[in-house]
Amino acid sequence: MDIWTIPFIVVVIIIIAICIATVKKTSRAVGILNEKDAAIPKAVEDHPFTLNPIFWIILVASMFIGIMILYYAFAYRI
Repeated sequence: MDIWTIPFIVVVIIIIAICIATVKKTSRAVGILNEKDAAIPKAVEDHPFTLNPIFWIILVASMFIGIMILYYAFAYRI
């Protein structure tokens, strides 16, 4: 087993959890909508990017890649 197998599995589980939470939240919101447009929540109006799951997934993946790069940089003293 490679050194990065378990950390990669943890990152994939975190990304899947973000996806599942987003789908549950979206499906719950769609169920309560009617013919009229729903009001945009105040938190989304103030910070429209913080609740976007794609940005959270990119952040998690970038942190994992950054940790890998730092590990190999310090391991080989580059």
